[in-house]
Amino acid sequence: MQRNHIITAAVAAVLIIAGAVGGYKFHDSFFTSPSGGTTYQGTTNPLNEPAKSSAPLSDARNTFVVQAAKKVSPAVVGITTKVYDRDIFNRQVLVGEGVGSGIIFDKAGYIVTNNHVVGNNKTVIVSLADGQSTEGTVVGRDERTDLAVVKITVDNLPVAEFGDSDSLQVGEPAIAIGNPLGLEFQGTVTVGVISSMNRTIGAEGQSMKLIQTDAAINPGNSGGALVNADGKVIGINSAKISKEGVEGLGFAIPVNAARPILQSLIQNGKVVRPYLGLYGLDKQMAARFGMKLNIDGIYVYKVVAGGPLDAAGIGHGDVILKIGDTEVKDFASLQQAMDAHQVGDSVVITYTTDGSDQKTATVVLQESPQSDES
Repeated sequence: MQRNHIITAAVAAVLIIAGAVGGYKFHDSFFTSPSGGTTYQGTTNPLNEPAKSSAPLSDARNTFVVQAAKKVSPAVVGITTKVYDRDIFNRQVLVGEGVGSGIIFDKAGYIVTNNHVVGNNKTVIVSLADGQSTEGTVVGRDERTDLAVVKITVDNLPVAEFGDSDSLQVGEPAIAIGNPLGLEFQGTVTVGVISSMNRTIGAEGQSMKLIQTDAAINPGNSGGALVNADGKVIGINSAKISKEGVEGLGFAIPVNAARPILQSLIQNGKVVRPYLGLYGLDKQMAARFGMKLNIDGIYVYKVVAGGPLDAAGIGHGDVILKIGDTEVKDFASLQQAMDAHQVGDSVVITYTTDGSDQKTATVVLQESPQSDES
């Protein structure tokens, strides 16, 4: 027994001596050499390649953003157009290329994008998320809503699902997917929240309400997808306010407003809209011209000969107050009232002349000549 104690003590002494003489300090998983370098033992070296795992992402990593990006990104494409100019001999000369985004929304190859992305081009180059590129045909475009439809012929296309933009709530997450600054950054994903569902920007008289978000939308994102936390497209990214000191003001066209426009573009190559045949002023516009309009409504300055109002006997100096049961206080409300009707509908117009008692007239809506513009 005493001999065993002596052997054990001797081994311990050797280890202690080795530690002292060699200068090695032992730790749980590594030791430090005399030169100060670190030598790792086993598989605990943090510089080793991690073991490949087939396990699913943890809940902490597999967020709604990850899931939404996986669902929608394959259906977001790049739209490349050629930009031409005229030289001194009036010849068409290629001066550059423009790049925007688009969303495949139909297996037949239909892609929604912005009108300002395709411009006057009849064909564009479509770059798919899987690396393919193909020529696309511009089926139709609508300047007023800044929407356009492009069609490609490719099998087994990924398709994004449209959601319900009318159900949006301020503060809920919003995910923008597109190609900011060109195809070099194709498929970029940015995240923010819904700031508003009822913003109006752009030309006077245009009434489409836009979704506002602080998800980053940059040049090249136009035509890309604004997606909710369920991975459904709720907007088509269209614009941002670019001013020094201004951040987080991006806008998207709601998909519920876009649906009938896209359907009309596919079926007719244009958007067929009714019109009244009217040149007029509302209070705000009248004030700009130094006029005072003492009543809410649309002051009729001129009617189109043979147009709907002309045929109904409404003319210069009359003030339109209602279309059907909808009050018309300005051009935005007039346009909203008109958007609820189709060409050929009969509507009752309530109006007044020189402040007299209200009158009514039945007007048959005709197709707007602007519907022929493409």
